[in-house]
This record gives sequence, structure tokens and C-alpha cells, in this order.
Amino acid sequence: MLALAWLACTPAPEGYVLEVPEGFPQPAIPEANPLSDAKIELGRHLFYDERLSGNGEQACASCHHQELAFTDGRTTGLGSTGEAHFRNANSLTNVAYNSTLTWANPLLVELEVQMLVPLFGDAPVELGASPGEDAVLARLTDDPALQTLHEDAFPERPMDWDTVVMAIASFERTLISGDSPFDRYAFQNDPNALSEAELRGLDLFLSERLECHHCHGGFNFTEASVHAASAFDASFFQNTGLYDVDGMGAYPARDTGVMEVTGDPADMGRFRAPSLRNVALTAPYMHDGSMETLEEVVRHYERGGRLIEDGPDAGDGAESPLRSGLVPGFTLTDAERADLLAFLNALTDTTFTTDPRFADPEP
Repeated sequence: MLALAWLACTPAPEGYVLEVPEGFPQPAIPEANPLSDAKIELGRHLFYDERLSGNGEQACASCHHQELAFTDGRTTGLGSTGEAHFRNANSLTNVAYNSTLTWANPLLVELEVQMLVPLFGDAPVELGASPGEDAVLARLTDDPALQTLHEDAFPERPMDWDTVVMAIASFERTLISGDSPFDRYAFQNDPNALSEAELRGLDLFLSERLECHHCHGGFNFTEASVHAASAFDASFFQNTGLYDVDGMGAYPARDTGVMEVTGDPADMGRFRAPSLRNVALTAPYMHDGSMETLEEVVRHYERGGRLIEDGPDAGDGAESPLRSGLVPGFTLTDAERADLLAFLNALTDTTFTTDPRFADPEP
């Protein structure tokens, strides 16, 4: 079997311990929000509750569908008021391990903080709980069934926005996926779990020729991962040459990536490398959903940047001076490309996408 030294494991911390797949470390859990079964169950109910939005028409789950690895299948998100977003909805697969929690904000590193953006943000409106947050909370506190769940989860606290956010974050930390054919091969000692084509694709993925694993390595298939024993900052943002609208590396003004937060021109077009787990289920791809298929994504990296020949975003990303050195371009035969795609499909975990623990408790 292939030596997988790049898949690190760490011991579990003391206290409540999540059941994690073979080969996975325990995720980091904030001391201010320890896990409990009751809190997780309350969070599951709230995650699927449309009353959480200002107009009562959208839940967290509206943009994060279990069967799509907790994405929504749209090019970009759509808020509760019908406002279109400018970014593709992130997958919540293994979100507990993400070092940062959006496509391009290095400051959002805790679920409890990040969640305030979709709840109360207005540029764009997502759930739109503000400015009527008191009325939204009243819908929840007036529900006897939710109150019972809340009393189990927070026996000494009344329901408020802090407990709502803490419960949902607790549920999201349980969304751990690690039972794909790859996992059965690498961690569960099943030498027949991957086909010959998938094994060839794995070899390509790990090769220095393609360099995929430099951005999408480790147990979570992204370098932007942390866990309970992490001792370093794992923030990881790269410019992949998706755009070059001015010949100097500029991305469209509607979304300049990390630079929007830092103001540093060197951060132009830098976005987080997402996990590739369940990637076959999360189309369309890239931060703006501008690539429809995995093959299109692979060809983009083959070329070392995207060529857009006309229109307002015209430019050759392969010529961008800001493109990451980890996106040098490479050449694949048709057979090799098919093998690589076969391996990426072998990262699909149908146990995760059908697990009743993560499903709507009141479908």
C-alpha cells in the first residue's frame, strides 16, 4: 500500500470526544463552547429551522444541502430576500477542521463568529435576521419543543442569540466525512477499495509533476486545516490565475479576495484552498462558481491559469504576475486526466451524505 506520511494523526483531547474516522485527529473545540449531545441536537434543529431568517423563509440548510455535501448547487448563493450573492456557497464538509471559514477572510476563524455574518449581515442579505432579531428570537423561544431541547443543552441559561449560535456551531462541528473509497483504502485496510484507474489518479495527485497535494494535502485534502493538536497558523490563501483583467494580475472589482480585507495589493485574487472531500458533489467550482465541471477545473490547472478571451473579465491568468508558484501548469494525456478525475470522484462519501444524524429532524 502507498505510504501516506502526509496524513497526520494526533491524540484526542480530554473531555467530550467526537467519534472521528480512522486517520483523523480530533478537531479543536473552543473552551467557551464545549460539545454535548444535547447541544448538538438543538443545533441540528436550529440548522434546519426557517424561522431563523428574518422573513421565515430560509434556514442554514437552504444553502447547505446534505446530499450535496452541504453546498447548494448554485453558481452563487441566494439570500432569504432573493438577493444574489457574489460567491459560491462553501461546503460544510469537515468544517470543524477549517483554519479559516470563508473564501477570503483570514479574520474569521471560529464558527461562532463567522455565523454572525449570514445571520445579521446586510451586504449581501443572507438570513436577514437583523434588524428584526428580537422578533426572530421570539419565534424560537415561543416553541415548546425547542425550549425543551434548549433546557437540555443549556440548563442554566435562557435561550438567546449566544446559545442559538453556540448550538448551531456545535452541530456543524459534527459534520465529519471520512468514509469514502479513498478512506477505506488508506485507513481501513481495504486494498480493493480503489480501482486501478483511481490508484493511478492518486499517484498523479501526489506527484511533484502535478503538485495538487501542496494545496490539497493532509487528511482533509486542504492545507488550510487545523485540529486539536495544531501548533501553527494554517491560514492558506492562493491566487490560482483564475483572472487577470488588467495584465497585472487584477481580479474583477466585485471580488478581489483577501485584499478586500487586508488592503495589501499582494493579496489580490488570493482565496482559500477548499477541501476536496466530496468535491464531485459540490459543483459549480471556484469562489465564484465560474467553472461547471471537475474536468474544467483540472484543465484550468493544466494550463496554469484561465484564458478569458473577451468580455469585461478578459485576460490570461497564466500570465498573471500574482499567480501562485504552486500553479505552474502541467501536461496530461486524456487517459491520465480520466484517472485523476476518477480519483477525485473516489473522495465521495455517501455515508456522510445520507447519515440520519445530519439530516433534517422534521423533514
